[in-house]
This record gives sequence, structure tokens and C-alpha cells, in this order.
Amino acid sequence: MPNDSLSRLREICLSFPESYEQETWDDPTFRVRTKIFVKVARSQQEHLIWCKAQPGVQEMLVSADQSRFFIPPYLGGRGWVGIHLRGDVDWGEVADLIEESYRLIAPKQLIKQLDAVEIDSFRKE
Repeated sequence: MPNDSLSRLREICLSFPESYEQETWDDPTFRVRTKIFVKVARSQQEHLIWCKAQPGVQEMLVSADQSRFFIPPYLGGRGWVGIHLRGDVDWGEVADLIEESYRLIAPKQLIKQLDAVEIDSFRKE
């Protein structure tokens, strides 16, 4: 993964309350309270990320664009979606999918903390 892509991914993932990076299986994972919400993977010449999705989202994304989305091994059966990070990455879309994954994994009190920050940010604009 180009350093700028990894830096951008870190910036997004580490912006959530109590999130941290931990290397697992020789690749970065991003976690909240020991639970993974984003896994970085390698496939030949490119890097990919896996993140948890709401029921039905995985199927919708994969059927809409198989060049960007895929069903990852191991966690695909649990609704996780894989995202190719190549070419012109839509970082807004990636950030939205990562936030949804975080919300599905994080404890409720951290979600409330995240919502409070988003509300405060909205009021400042």
C-alpha cells in the first residue's frame, strides 16, 4: 500500500474513540477495546481492507461493483466486506464504511461519545 494510502487509512481509523492499531498476521488491524473493526490485507500487488457491514450491505456493494468490493475469506460469511484500495479511491465512501464497521463493533458508550463529537462538530460549522 502506498504510504499515503496507509496514512489516510490510519487517519480515518484512529479518529474514533479508543481506537488503536495493532499488527496481526503481519498486517495492520484497527481495533476498539481489542475487537477488530478494520483489517488490512495484501493480495499480490495491492492492498485491501476488510470491515464489518450491516446485513445486506455486503451483497449490495459486491453486486454493484466487483472491481472495488469483494467477499473476504473467513469473515465474509459474517457480513464483512472487502474493499480494494487501488486507483482513485473514494475516501469518503471508505470512511463511511469504516465508521459503520466501528459502530457495529464498538460498545454503546463509545458510540454515544462519537455521536456527541459529531453533533458538536455540526454546531460549529
